[in-house]
Amino acid sequence: MILKPARLLLAMIALVAAPAFAQNIATVNGKPIPAAKVDQLVKQVVAQGRGTDSPQLREAIKKDLIGREVLIQEADKQGVGGRADVKAAIDNARQSIIINAMLADYVKKNPIKDADIKAEYDKYKSTMGDKEYHARHILVGTEDEAKAIIAKLKAGSKFEELAKQSKDGSAANGGDLDWASPANYVPEFSKAMIALQKGAITETPVKTQYGFHVIKLEDTRAAKIPALDEVKQQVAEQLQQRQLAQFRESLVKKAKVQ
Repeated sequence: MILKPARLLLAMIALVAAPAFAQNIATVNGKPIPAAKVDQLVKQVVAQGRGTDSPQLREAIKKDLIGREVLIQEADKQGVGGRADVKAAIDNARQSIIINAMLADYVKKNPIKDADIKAEYDKYKSTMGDKEYHARHILVGTEDEAKAIIAKLKAGSKFEELAKQSKDGSAANGGDLDWASPANYVPEFSKAMIALQKGAITETPVKTQYGFHVIKLEDTRAAKIPALDEVKQQVAEQLQQRQLAQFRESLVKKAKVQ
């Protein structure tokens, strides 16, 4: 069948319009929402491990995009985008997005090496030592207060009861600091603690930047340090954060700040 010129023109328009329509998932008050936007969001969700590409996911994203488009159109009608506070928030968000993208590129170009992770892990092991200590303490503001507590302990008072007057958060637990490495404490505290025998109490107050301590050593045990494989990801993330901080500082130093 030979089409008349008018019908031929309509058919050609339909053929041209069909692909264009297929490129959009919907139109909201005449504003098209591109299918490519759905594809992009699906990839993000899948990459973040929050779902798999499925009709259900695509439908949920489609509904969300339509809802957002309806809201942004209403916000535009009300002139919300022209407000000073909104403009400032948009500018801050723009900076954050661009900076995060740049830092992500930096991380890709400067990956943390396995040798660096191993070196950091070994450093951590040496710092922690081979023993853990279970201690209690009572923290007070003056040396005389600490001496009075020591005298009461020697006279038979219970450490847990006297610890209720401690200025430390452990007071409610009888001064219990649980198991920890000496590296977790300030040097003066650690030195006094590791010098004690099991069940012993410091003979004299221990002065630190926080005040005066009376320390009791409950027990010791071999340190439980996790294997490298167990903490490898955590160590890598710490090194990465340190690397990014150094990168930032290097840029600040180079900048002309007045």
